[in-house]
Amino acid sequence: MEFKIQTLNKIAKCGLNLLDRDIYEVASDMNNPDAYLVRSQDMHSMNIPESVKAVARAGAGTNNIPIPELTEKGIVVFNTPGANANAVKELVILSLLIASRPVVAANKWANELAGKGDEIPDLAEKGKSQFVGPELKGKTLGVIGLGAIGAMVANLAIKFGMEVIGYDPYLSVNAAWSLDHNVKHAETLDTVYAKSDYITIHVPQTNDTKGMINASTIKTMKDGVRIINIARGGLVNNDDILAALDSGKVAALVTDFAAEELLNHPKVICMPHLGASTPEAEDNCAIMAAKQLKDFLEKGNIVNSVNFPKTVTDNPIPVGGTRLCISHKNIPDTISKFTTIIGESKLNISSFLNQARGDVAYNIIDVDGKVTDEIIEKLKACDTVNRVRAIFA
Repeated sequence: MEFKIQTLNKIAKCGLNLLDRDIYEVASDMNNPDAYLVRSQDMHSMNIPESVKAVARAGAGTNNIPIPELTEKGIVVFNTPGANANAVKELVILSLLIASRPVVAANKWANELAGKGDEIPDLAEKGKSQFVGPELKGKTLGVIGLGAIGAMVANLAIKFGMEVIGYDPYLSVNAAWSLDHNVKHAETLDTVYAKSDYITIHVPQTNDTKGMINASTIKTMKDGVRIINIARGGLVNNDDILAALDSGKVAALVTDFAAEELLNHPKVICMPHLGASTPEAEDNCAIMAAKQLKDFLEKGNIVNSVNFPKTVTDNPIPVGGTRLCISHKNIPDTISKFTTIIGESKLNISSFLNQARGDVAYNIIDVDGKVTDEIIEKLKACDTVNRVRAIFA
């Protein structure tokens, strides 16, 4: 059993080292890989060969990956939720501070005093009044999205003495348990917009969330609100936020997504996508991505996929047997076709695991004995099937 992994970005060695070179060939340039390891490379214009079975994103966001196209081909897309959460949390807290206290502008101004010699201390004292900013304590922070990062930000903001309102209609049980009991739950986004002095966004970019910070929603916010966006650039309509900054409706924007129109605006701090740019986060993401790829390629298991259901079996592949991994459209009567084909081939099914996620279904079927190419072709011929993969013991 051998697999080819193509890296589309630099991936931390601690992750790549988990891929045993007796089994895995890993390179940045190769033909017909079995899987891709990617960070920020835009894959939308790539020609994905038929050999590709999976894509592992060493990070949380996947808007650089053509998920609908890959799903249709039966290609599993993994991400690494939570692996960079601490790094992003720390940058969000820094962003809250620099949105309040204009230290970036103050530093730039102070540097312009170079050459003034002994006059600098007096000039600094006289000039400091232009860089006054409010404290966080006692202010209200609105957190949109209470996943791994949002929950950590909310909890730390409580320790800063802030009032925290959180909004997340999809709040998981684990996330709910992790939240400080002082975090208030908002039933609607409008509540967050109306009550918050600071707003930080922690949701993926989807058709529903793209441009969620716009002229209409800004109008419902407090005057002088400060907005933090370390999630995805497309969540904020830049033209609308600039108009709000110019009018004074919004006091400051800190964003991790630099854009031409935002640069050099006095109320905007742009960063070059630094959210997960710590050695610890890069290591964590690489390790998680590599482990997920290994588990999928070697055993067929799926954990932390953005387009396929979680499907995990601890059963070993039967001695001398075959594990069939089949992805298909979630349509009634499909599974019976698989069992009929296998049964007519005089093979025994020792275990069968089926999971679905919306329109997508995935099966792990363990069979006693070797499944032939002829059987695999019959399974592929089922009109709802996207992909069939056999793993032999």
